[in-house]
Amino acid sequence: MADVAAGTGLPAWAEEMRQVFKAGATSQFVLHGNVFDLVPAADGKGGVDWLSLTGFLSGTMFQPFDVVIRYDRGRGMSIEPPRVPRRADEKPAGESAPVDPYLGVKEVQAFLKGVDAFRGAPAAFDAVSDRADKLDLRNQLPRDPKRALEIVDRILAFARQRTKVQDGKVVSAPLKVAVVLDYAHFIAPQGDPLYVADLSQTLIQIQDWAASPDMTRDEVSIATVLIAENLLDLNRALVESPYSAKIRINLPTADEIRVFVIDLLPDADEFAKASEVSREVLADKLVGLSRVAIRALVRRALTSGERITGAYLTRMKKEFIEKEAAGRLEFLESTRTLDDVAGHDEAKAWLREDAVLLKRGRTMAIPMGYLLTGRIGTGKTYLVECLAGDIGIPCVEMKNFRDKWVGATEGNLEKVFSILHALGQVIVFVDEADQVTGKRGGGDGDSGLSGRIYGMLAKEMSDTKNRGKIIWIFATSRPDLVEVDLKRQGRLDVHIPLFPPGDGPGRATLFAAMARKLKLPIKPE
Repeated sequence: MADVAAGTGLPAWAEEMRQVFKAGATSQFVLHGNVFDLVPAADGKGGVDWLSLTGFLSGTMFQPFDVVIRYDRGRGMSIEPPRVPRRADEKPAGESAPVDPYLGVKEVQAFLKGVDAFRGAPAAFDAVSDRADKLDLRNQLPRDPKRALEIVDRILAFARQRTKVQDGKVVSAPLKVAVVLDYAHFIAPQGDPLYVADLSQTLIQIQDWAASPDMTRDEVSIATVLIAENLLDLNRALVESPYSAKIRINLPTADEIRVFVIDLLPDADEFAKASEVSREVLADKLVGLSRVAIRALVRRALTSGERITGAYLTRMKKEFIEKEAAGRLEFLESTRTLDDVAGHDEAKAWLREDAVLLKRGRTMAIPMGYLLTGRIGTGKTYLVECLAGDIGIPCVEMKNFRDKWVGATEGNLEKVFSILHALGQVIVFVDEADQVTGKRGGGDGDSGLSGRIYGMLAKEMSDTKNRGKIIWIFATSRPDLVEVDLKRQGRLDVHIPLFPPGDGPGRATLFAAMARKLKLPIKPE
């Protein structure tokens, strides 16, 4: 399986997480990116289960732990053993008695009931039976972060200080506890703690779980995981904290998609009935989609009886990616080619040469980007549409990604970048670039948003790992308003000015092209 680290059976991002925790470098992780997708996990029978991220964390990553606490603002809190607990009759190495897989949950419950009794409050929940698999407190404890995280904080303190009697002596025996905060950007959103109610307390508690020396003692095993799709939606205090590891979960590659498709349709005859393209071609065509989207695409075809053809894949991929991008990316599909462009012979010749290099895989000879300039009506957008029909790789137009909420614009842009990376090779068209790309110093009255947009775009455009993969085309009638750093070598390498036809033959060519478009019977002479 391509997305599994060698020798561990874990996805690469999970192996990185395991190694960091094993080294004792940190106990807190921020997972971001493709967090709503399915994750492959061994089913214990030589096969693969496809789990949600939180299910994978509970059942695979935190299997050696005693207790897993899961919390989000919508569903509240649950306290449970790992999803695949040890058997009740299993004996750990060095011990003679079997282990109760729910022992940790029961101890946490007893601790919370003791806290209630000390405060004179009635117990908030009933006892856990021997057959219970978790202590579900979603309807019995407060859901707001301030009070819920206070309870988590108390449980972690109890877990660190837990003791047991061994050979007549009281010895330290900390509980192994993992805390998973799903939708963490709704728990600790972007914003100034001074102006957001209770945010300061929440931030201090979460950071203290990672920074406290008690959390990193050798005998203590406490891990905290924050899950947010966009890193920029999370409060900067957590994102910039040196005590947490930020790990990105990427969209699946072609090899990973191939494994998933085989698991979806393992029978070769069934697959042949459903698809006219091979698994290899299908995997290449579906790059840029999540496994959830791929499953929906395949099931939709099977349910409707429509065969999976090249046209079906193109239509569905466009639909799913535009939906995932929430309208911030639009696929440019064109039946026209550069032959349909009247005039602009030098520009067409340059673009054709680069298209040939791209098809031959000579990516190091491809510019990082192009700047098309010219007054309104010179055909900048039309030229790109014709290039999209000529070049043979996906071409998308970046639409309005700005949002009125604090931090949302940066999060939208981060989401767009993640989709572009997953597409493998793509042309990105930015129309009216002087209005979209922001300013180095920021704009008046936008709280620095324009400057942050500029910084994110400039960084992405200058990343040489993207050469030949993400090709930027900016179009503007006011190139003087585009920041000079974006127009330099290494970002928009090639500047192509477009002018109206300035001579008789040029005007005649354009006139004839417009006549053909309007189907006017005009003779060449």
